[in-house]
Amino acid sequence: MSRIDEIFARIDAAGRPEVFITVRPRDEVAADYERSVATGGPLAGMVLAVKDNVDVAGLPTTAACPGYAYTPVVDADVVAALRAAGAVVIGKTNLDQFATGLVGTRSPYGAVRDSRRPDRISGGSSSGSAVAVALGFADIAIGTDTAGSGRVPAGLQGIVGIKPTLGVVSTAGVVPACASYDVVTIFAATLDLADAATSAMAAATGPRPFGPATLFAAPERPVIAVPAELPGLDDRWRAAFADAVSQAEAAGMVIKPIDLAPFLAAAKLLYDDALVAERHAAVGDFVDAADPVEAGLDPTVAGIISAAKRFSAVDLLHTRRRLAELQKEAMAEWGDATALMVPTAPMHPTQAEVAADPVGINSTMGTYTNFCNIFDLCGVAVPAGVVGESDGSQAQFGITLLARAHQDAVVVDLARRFAASTAPACASWPETVSDAVELAVFGAHMRGGPLTHELTGRGARWVAEVTTTPSYRLVALATTPPKPGLIRDPAAGRAIDGEIWSLSPTALGAFLTDLPEPMMLGKVELSDGRWVVGFGCAADAGNAGERLDRTRW
Repeated sequence: MSRIDEIFARIDAAGRPEVFITVRPRDEVAADYERSVATGGPLAGMVLAVKDNVDVAGLPTTAACPGYAYTPVVDADVVAALRAAGAVVIGKTNLDQFATGLVGTRSPYGAVRDSRRPDRISGGSSSGSAVAVALGFADIAIGTDTAGSGRVPAGLQGIVGIKPTLGVVSTAGVVPACASYDVVTIFAATLDLADAATSAMAAATGPRPFGPATLFAAPERPVIAVPAELPGLDDRWRAAFADAVSQAEAAGMVIKPIDLAPFLAAAKLLYDDALVAERHAAVGDFVDAADPVEAGLDPTVAGIISAAKRFSAVDLLHTRRRLAELQKEAMAEWGDATALMVPTAPMHPTQAEVAADPVGINSTMGTYTNFCNIFDLCGVAVPAGVVGESDGSQAQFGITLLARAHQDAVVVDLARRFAASTAPACASWPETVSDAVELAVFGAHMRGGPLTHELTGRGARWVAEVTTTPSYRLVALATTPPKPGLIRDPAAGRAIDGEIWSLSPTALGAFLTDLPEPMMLGKVELSDGRWVVGFGCAADAGNAGERLDRTRW
């Protein structure tokens, strides 16, 4: 049985018709899969599910509203990018209508149930996408995120969700929810796969979606802010977050409790104040004009969108001014922290509980997510164990690591450390789409050395151990702290051991500006034939230094 046959058999056996709105014919998917495997690419053979507010050429885009449906002739930018990287679209997934909700129940195509406990919600609005990954119907799935839709379902389904900085990933071909704050996200079972998919999507935005000052890694001892209080969590969920904090500490992170009050106050602005007017600007004319029954409008969603027209432009300006004030307060509370760690969701309610209180429960689900996009933070949601519920079942528990805009590589790095308690050598997606520079170091800047912090403090990422060609020698320089000088001496040289670090052009420029004499930067020849930027020293200092009869400092 082929892999595509296995996936379709899994879909047929699962009895989850609410996950997809449209599924492509099996033979078309199989043919695309064979072409993908034969052609190759970073995502070759990866099966992709697409949230049905994102265009796929030839498939209806409904946004979970039958009366709104249209059939695009071109893919959304992100879909085109993932297909170009080898991903194979299997179908379009269900969602909270018009991406308005965090519960996954607001759809005429059916409430999407939790992948493990069918009486519970899936989380939304990217409900079908998250469950498709959790149930093995797809390897990766596109979601969108305005108030947490790319994170809450990841947390409840025990998978990874990456939410980039605003504007780094194209939203062309996406039905807007709140256009100023919408972000396309990715779900996957592993961080590595989510990272690879996000890299492909970001590359489609342009050759340099990040600036020249991009950080590629977190500091050696990152400071992680955590909420001093945890509203919305019961004792079991609080204990799960405490365990996650301990796990972060074991991974070398320094914990800093902060007051989350300004974050939570800002979160309320997204639905309870004039910012919600953007939802009416997106699809309000359609909602107001449509027959609710014929169009298949969800009454809760229609009520939220129609009511949003009550706000004026002056109201919106006042709210944005208040948002700016709260953001200033929040960032002052954040202070010197590298990132903020929060529970992805505060609880996992049943579908019955949501039906009884659709607005109240939905609002609570966004406690730790609603402020993210309006503060222009980036984030990664990762699994963090399970919570034993009062009924004897187990809920998936997850945390989200958040960082300031354009520090996407920092949160990916922190997520890797949290998951494995070690920093890997691989580049994260922001580095793959940025102008990265490799720097060879041979002494005090190597890992564990007294000057390593000068690299990690500038967001440099350790890449690998390397060796020069046998054309160099080391001398001991009279510096504080002691450090070696690398001298090119083909007649009397040997292969010298060092390391490669990756950093941004801005970081390298700052490094060069602060470099004390007699140190210099130039080209160094490595044993694999590459010439890379590396440390050397002035000739007179090298001649005066003590020659070292070894290959490593």
